[in-house]
Amino acid sequence: MMSVMQTTPPRGIDRAHRTATGWWIAIALVIASLPAYAPAAVAAEPAARYMQRVAKDLLSAARSSSQSEFAQTVRSHADYPTIGLYSLGAYANGLPRSDRNSYYAGMINFIARYAATNAPKYPVASAVVTGQTEETKSGVHVDTRVTLRDGTAYDVRWLLVRRGSAWKVRDAQVLGFWMSPFLKDLFEKYIAENGGNPRALVVALNR
Repeated sequence: MMSVMQTTPPRGIDRAHRTATGWWIAIALVIASLPAYAPAAVAAEPAARYMQRVAKDLLSAARSSSQSEFAQTVRSHADYPTIGLYSLGAYANGLPRSDRNSYYAGMINFIARYAATNAPKYPVASAVVTGQTEETKSGVHVDTRVTLRDGTAYDVRWLLVRRGSAWKVRDAQVLGFWMSPFLKDLFEKYIAENGGNPRALVVALNR
């Protein structure tokens, strides 16, 4: 039976891992890496400038390969409640509200562990914001050019949404693939294999 806690990429995440050439996939699922900023400061700056700071601090987290640093940055700037409920798919209504905080914490730690484990395998030399779209009801897209130390380069399109007065990262597209569906596929399959009870996933994520 597949374990959502293994650090070797599970089937759903492994497919994205190969497609995107690296650990950005793990980050793209909850997707952000930066220290906390005051909401007023975030609201006052353009999305592209905010994402350039994300890129800078993402490099710092990756070079440290620290699970706790990845977890801290994801918790601070990902739209993890939306991502988390989306990732439960058809089982979202089966998770009691009283279990949500435990579920979110477990999901963040799962992603942070995966990111910290795989970051050294794909060292990033630079991540530069190249542009942004107009903001719509669904959010704003910001494009980033990522270059690895071996010279490999590819583009990441980030989806930012407003939550109150702050930006939050909702998703990312790497080589044409949006990342949150991979997490949804992984979690739904695990729940289905464990009696259809989302609490089984919560327990696994928090081991």
